[in-house]
Amino acid sequence: MTSPTAPDGRAAPLDAPADTHADARPDTPADAHADARPDARLDATAHAREGGPPQRPRGRARHVRNLTLAVLALLLMCALSVALGSAEFSPSALADALLRREGAEGVTAIWDLRIPRTLVGLGVGAALGLAGAIMQSLTRNPLADPGILGVNAGAATGVALAFAFFGLTDLRGSVWFAFAGAAGATVLVYTLGSRGYGGATPIRLALVGTAADAALLSIVWAVLLLDSDTLHRYRFWSVGSLAAVDAATLSQIWVFLAAGALFALRLGPSLNALALGEDTARSLGVDVGRARLLAVAAVTLLCGAATAAVGPVFFLGLAVPHIVRALIGADQRWLLPYSMLLAPTLLLACDVLGRLLVRPAELEVGIITAFAGAPVLIALLRGRRKVGEL
Repeated sequence: MTSPTAPDGRAAPLDAPADTHADARPDTPADAHADARPDARLDATAHAREGGPPQRPRGRARHVRNLTLAVLALLLMCALSVALGSAEFSPSALADALLRREGAEGVTAIWDLRIPRTLVGLGVGAALGLAGAIMQSLTRNPLADPGILGVNAGAATGVALAFAFFGLTDLRGSVWFAFAGAAGATVLVYTLGSRGYGGATPIRLALVGTAADAALLSIVWAVLLLDSDTLHRYRFWSVGSLAAVDAATLSQIWVFLAAGALFALRLGPSLNALALGEDTARSLGVDVGRARLLAVAAVTLLCGAATAAVGPVFFLGLAVPHIVRALIGADQRWLLPYSMLLAPTLLLACDVLGRLLVRPAELEVGIITAFAGAPVLIALLRGRRKVGEL
C-alpha cells in the first residue's frame, strides 16, 4: 500500500487529511459565508431601515385578517354603545331612528347623546391606546403610560384654574383649558429634559415628567382646598366620563386626534430602530432627535385632546399595549394599529357596562376601566413573560 502523493511530489503521511476532503472545506463557516456576508449585511440593514425583519406573506396575511376582525369587533361595540343604556332600543327602532331621523322613537337620545358619545369614545380610546404604546416604546419602560410626560397633570391644572379663576361652570367649556394645560406641561417637560449632554433621553424625560407631575398636582390640590365650588365641579371631570360629551366636544378635538394619529402611525419603523439602541438607530439612518420630538408631539396631541374631552382615564393606555404585545409581539409597525383598534373597543365596552350595572344611573367609564384594567394587567404580568419585553 503506497502513501498518497502530495502536490509537491513528497509522500504525505498516512494520518494526514487526504485531499479528497478539500471539496468539503467550503462548507466550513469561514469559507461558506465569505461571499454571503456582504449580502447578508445589506439585507439586515435594509430590513432594519424598514423597521424590522421582513414579513412573510403568511404573517402579513394573518395580521390583515386579525385587524379586519378587530375592526368588526369595534363596529359591533359601537352598535351596542348606541343601542344600550338607561333606555334600550330594539334593532328595528334603532334602524328607524338612524334612517328617518324624524318621528322615530328615540331620535333625540340617539342622535344628540349616544352617537356623539360613541364617536368621542372611539376617538379617545384610539388616542390613549396609541399614546400608551408610543410612551412605553420611547421610554423603554413597561410601566409608562401617557401621563408620564405630565399631560394628565397639566390638563388637570388647566381645568382647576379655569373653574377657580375664569368663572367656568360647564364641563363642556373646559376642553380648551385642559388641552392648553396638557400642551404647556409637555413643552415644559421636553424643554427641561432636553437640556444637558445627550438631549432628551428616555430616563431624563421620565424623571422630569414625574417631577412636573408632582408640582402641577400640588397646584391643583391647593386650588381645590381653597375653593369648595371648584372642588365640586372638578371632581366630576377628574373621574373620567363620557356622559357629558356632545357633538361640540367632538368638533373641538377631532383635528388634534387625527393629526396625532397620523404622526403616531408613521413612527413604527423609527421606534423599532430606537429599540435596538440609539447608536444602532443612528447607524441605520434614523434621526433620533427628530423621532423623539415627533413621538412627544403625537403623545401631546393624542393624550392632551383625549384628557381634555373626558378627563383622565387610567389603565387603558397602560394595559392595552401590554395585551397587544402579548398577542403579536413588539413590532411597532403592527402594535400601533392593533392598539388603536383594541383600546376604543375596551373603552366602549366599559362605558356600556357602566350604563347597565346601575340603571337608570350609571358608573363613569374611568371607574370601570380602573376596575377592569388592573386585574387584567396583573394577570398578564404574572402569566406572560413577553408582556415585559419591549
